[in-house]
Formats: sequence, structure tokens, C-alpha cells
Amino acid sequence: MRHSSPAPAGTGGLPSPAVRSMSPTRLPLALAVGLASLVMAGLAPPAGAAGLESSPRLAGQLGAGQSDFGGVGLMQTPTARMAPEGSMSISASRTQPYRRYNVFFQPVSWLEGGFRYVEVENREFAASGGDRNNLDKGADVKVRLLEETRYWPQLAVGFRDVGGTTLFGAEYLVASKRWYDVDISLGLGWGYLGNAGDVGSPLGWVAGRFDERPGRAGGDQGGEFAVDQLFRGPMALFGGIEYQTPWDPLVLQLEYEGNDYANEPQDNDQTQETRVNVGARLALSDNLELRAGWQRGDTAMAGLTYNIDLAGLHQVKRDPPPAELEAPPQESWARVAAELETNAGMRVTRIGQQGDRLQVVAEPGAFRALPQSEGRAGRILHANAGEDVESFYFQWENRGLSLRESVHDRDAFVAAARSSEHEADHRHGIYAHARLDEIGSPHYESSPRRFDWGLGPRLDQNFGGPDGYLYRLMAVADAELQTDRHGWFSGQLAWTLADNLDKYEYRGQSELPRVRTFLGDYLAESSLGIENLQYTRTGQWGDDWYVMGYGGLLEMMYAGAGGEVLYRPFNSPVALGADLNWVRQREFDQSFDLRDYDTWTGHLTAYVETGLEDVLAKVSVGRYLAGDLGTTLDLSREFDSGARVGAWATWTDADDDFGEGGFDKGLYVSLPLDAFFTRSSRDHATIAWRPLTRDGGAALTRRYQLYGLTEERRLGDYWRDYDTTWD
Repeated sequence: MRHSSPAPAGTGGLPSPAVRSMSPTRLPLALAVGLASLVMAGLAPPAGAAGLESSPRLAGQLGAGQSDFGGVGLMQTPTARMAPEGSMSISASRTQPYRRYNVFFQPVSWLEGGFRYVEVENREFAASGGDRNNLDKGADVKVRLLEETRYWPQLAVGFRDVGGTTLFGAEYLVASKRWYDVDISLGLGWGYLGNAGDVGSPLGWVAGRFDERPGRAGGDQGGEFAVDQLFRGPMALFGGIEYQTPWDPLVLQLEYEGNDYANEPQDNDQTQETRVNVGARLALSDNLELRAGWQRGDTAMAGLTYNIDLAGLHQVKRDPPPAELEAPPQESWARVAAELETNAGMRVTRIGQQGDRLQVVAEPGAFRALPQSEGRAGRILHANAGEDVESFYFQWENRGLSLRESVHDRDAFVAAARSSEHEADHRHGIYAHARLDEIGSPHYESSPRRFDWGLGPRLDQNFGGPDGYLYRLMAVADAELQTDRHGWFSGQLAWTLADNLDKYEYRGQSELPRVRTFLGDYLAESSLGIENLQYTRTGQWGDDWYVMGYGGLLEMMYAGAGGEVLYRPFNSPVALGADLNWVRQREFDQSFDLRDYDTWTGHLTAYVETGLEDVLAKVSVGRYLAGDLGTTLDLSREFDSGARVGAWATWTDADDDFGEGGFDKGLYVSLPLDAFFTRSSRDHATIAWRPLTRDGGAALTRRYQLYGLTEERRLGDYWRDYDTTWD
């Protein structure tokens, strides 16, 4: 079914930071099965079998292991090393009294980022009101400053547990140098990594304020992260050695850490007989690694790491083979349109001819790469077009919005399809542009009315909160009625099959209107709810201006109406958009009743393809659901596999009323379903993490967004994907 992706349809893999359901994770069971197959592929890939292809080996590699805190390092300390670009590492470890659960990403070669939960076994989670271990959330960033050369080490600067309470907050500068089978690291740490206080900070020579670290009075390192904490207070040396043993899967570790455990968060000081730790990493498969160690001279550590190559995710496909060039012609152009949909993944709107041009207007369907659809379609058109046709015009649109046109010379295409020797002539003869010619004499025109529906399972889950692990297993019905090329009704109905939401009790303090922190009430009130029911209509002002209006039950918590305008020139790295919405809060049972709270919300948004490592920057300025004014910065990177990794942060004028941490932030990964199944798909599923559900900086979750609907305005992807023309 079209637009049945669990990510907001039309976002092009850019999820809105707003909560869509249980924070922080929402995924269909199909994706869960796909992720499980990914893990199994890494554990035991079947030789020669068609299936999910495993990533390059990371487990047991020198300088590539995850530390106890997550991120490439030794045990308690980081190194200057980075994981391969596009990697995602999931790890867990236990060193009494701490259990750590980490997820880290390598979006670009010089930047590492991730988040963790630290469970403190001997401290109670005060907010839970029950007998639960305390749980602290944190995020890390590490930046490579210099790459290793023959004579110079690799150098990196990093920030641990930034934002929020910063119980384990630290900054560090570390260098790493490899010599044959040995990797050596040496660093300087502040904060949690500098508690041993070997020496005063050399920055104290610049200004006396660097000698003291704010927020450490009485041994308490808690408090909101602030710039004036950075690189302040006592400093300690740390470092270590890794040795790749002759037995390939085994790596040994020796570490000297900078923490003395005499100033632990929450007065949880630990004895330390020595600052020297020893450990080992053992590869159980290419991607799964077992870790063990002896720390503080008297405490055992055990851990497990699984690595995923997001950049290389792909699945062997069992799509229908491309049609034969000389296949018998179809009996009618309606049958040609049907074959274009089933074989070329194109939902055809019109087919017409103007002189020697055969023109096809269609929406992209099954295949992520337009050249693949055009290559398959070219074979079908060649078998059905008259001898007077000299070129094929593919006019791409989405939801009635004209996006681009690709022109293929018929003879050049046929020659290239028959022999790779002619591919260069065909490739350089393609004319891709934004101008769409008028359709000539029509051969075929589809009915503007169409009904699609689907039914499937979905799992919503929440972990890391005061109420423990929460889940909801649902059956979700998704339906859409297209009224014409530019308008459609869409809706989602969710029925809870099983859950433990009776444990959802915690509701955070808020001085703002409760625009999101009623989340638990929405989840627990009813087993059957309407998550979305709206009418949406698109339009176009000239070649580069796109508009959209919508109204109805816009999301689980809000009903209302709104509109969006987007200026997006063809093949431009910059697009500008604006949306304005009036919304009213829905009743907790997710029916048609509404609560008293209503507000205006909207944003001005700039989308910038930075040209730096394929990073997309999205900056939104405007009014949020609680009436606070502020800015959201979203940075993401999409890999050739279609996977996208991103992070966002929101700051508003709510100040102390915003909630814990003072600003919203989170990470997300958008996964192409195409990478998990044997049939091609353009759908994505988004898994997001945010530490807390707050009322400050809360944005409306819009199911459709113009930037995603117009993603084919990007020309660069077309040439990158050209080789798929013959698949």
C-alpha cells in the first residue's frame, strides 16, 4: 500500500522531532523481523544464500572496540579511533554498581555520536515511586582533529554525557598511534575522566576560573550542562594499550584510567585498589563481540557489542526481471500502464505522444532509484511504441506535484540495453531537467479516484523512563482515498492487542501547558483509537513553488487545520518552507471529541544540502505547541543504502519552564525497508531516541511534508544511481 510507511509519509526519511507515539521508539513488526534477520546475518550468514548481506568485520579488530560507555575506546576510557563511516554499534556492559546500555553512530568519518542509559544498581529511581534502580541518560560526541600519519598520532577531542544532568560529564583530548599489532592511546581528561586530579588544568595558566569546575560542590556532579563547565577543574592522565593476538578473534587490553571513584555521582563512591584495568575482546562473529575485564583492582566487567553497517545495508532482490526488449506488444495502452506499474514500479497517470516523443507521467513506486524505473520502463515502451517514436519522456510527479523530466533517446537506450559498450553514449545523452512539456495526443489516462488500504502489526515501546520498559502491540489499519490528482483522504486506526501500559504512571513536572506530557493518558485511555484522519490537498505556483493544505485529526493528540508553502528550485541545495497550523487538543480516548486547549503553531524552515559529507541541515524557527518561541536544528546524513542518521536539538524562550535539561534533543535512524526484504520498496521506518518527553519545544507531527514529497527535485542522486538502469 502506498504511504504505509511507519515514518511520516512524504518526509523522505526526515522524521519530525515531535513525539508521534510512545517515546522514543515506534516500529512495525516487519521492521523488527528485518532487524532480527540483520543480526542473524551477522551471526551466521548462509554461504551463497539469497539474503541480507552482512557488514564488513568490526568485531575483534584492533582499535575498533566499543568502550563500557559506548563509542570507540578501551574500557573506561576513550581513544582517538573512529568506527568505519556509516557504522552503528549497540553495546551493553556491567561493572558493579553500573549497567550501561549504549547506541553509537558514525555518520561521517570524523564524527562519532551516541547515547546511553546508565543503570545504577544501588540507587533508587526517585521519580518512579517504586523499587527501581536509578537510570541516567546521556549523549556523547567525539570529533577527530588529526588523522594518523607515519610519524604523528591520530588526535580527537570529545564530550561525554553532554546535556541534562551530566552526572558522568567529561571532556577529553586523546591521541592514538598504531605500531604493528599494538595500538597505544594517551589522553587528558576533565570532569568524570579527570577526577583523579593528577595535575591542575593547564588552562588555569590562562584564567583562574579553569581551576574549578562548576556544579561539583559536595561531590555532586549533577546539574544542567553549561558551556562554563567545559575543560574546567582538575585534570588527569589516562590511556592504554590494545594488542591483537596471533589468534585473530582475540584482542587484549591494558588501561590506566583518569577516575579515582572518590567523587561518584549521588555520593556513590567506590573503592579503587588500582587505576590499572585489564580486559579482552573476543569476536564471536564478524559483528558480534564479547568483552570482559577486571577493573578497579577488585571488580569484574562483562559486555557485549553488536555492529551494523548502515552504509552498506542491502538485500538480495527477487523483483520481477526486466521485460524483454523485443517482447510482443500489449493489446492496449491501459495494459502497458499496468505493466509499467508491476515491472517498472511506476504508478502511471497519463501516456501520450507529441510528434516523435512518447510521454509518460507517473509517480515513483517500488524502486528507490529513478534510473532503475526508467530503464525497466524503456524496455516496455520500446516493445509497444510505433516506429515514429524517437525519444521517451518520463515526467515524474508526486501527489499531483510536478517534479522533473528525464528524456532518453530511444536508439541510444536500446543500444545500451543490448551492449554495455554503448552505455556511455546513452548516459551522456540523457536530458534531465525541471521543465515539463505538455502532454500530446493521449494514449491513456488513469482514473483520478483510487482507494488503497492495508492492515498490519506494529510495536510501540518505551524504555529508560521511571516506569521501566513499556510496550504496546497493535493492529494498525491504514486507508487512503484519492479524490483527484491533488487531493486525498487518509486515516489510521490502531487497536491494542497487548500492552503493559497500566505501569505508565510518571508524568513529569511542567510549568507550561501540558501539550505532550499527557502522553501516558492517551496511551492508556482506550484500546481502539483514531491516530489520523485528514484531508490533504496539494497545489503548485509555477515551477518552483509548492503548496499544501490539510485538516482533520492530524495526529494522536491534536486535530486542526493548516497549510505549508515550499520554495524548492530544481537541483538547488537550498529550499525554504513555511507552515502555519491551528490545532486543538484531542480527548484521551482518541475519538472525535476535543479538549479545551487550542493554539496556533508554525515554523519557517530552511533546508540546506551542505555539500559536506552529504549532510542535510534543517533549521526551523517558530512557535511550538506550548506557545514558546524557538529554534530546532536537525542535522542528518543519508548513505547510499538509503539509511539516514540524524540528530536534533530545540531551544526556546521557555527558559526554566522548559523542563529537565533546558532543551530538547535526540537521535534517530531512518531505515529503508528495501534493505530488509526481497522486494524493492521506497518506504522507510524511523527509530528515534529522546531522553524525555517535554512540553517545551514540542512540535506538531504532520503526516505529510512538502520537502519529502518533492525529494526527486534533487538531481545528484539520479547520476549516482545510473548503474541501476539495467537492473
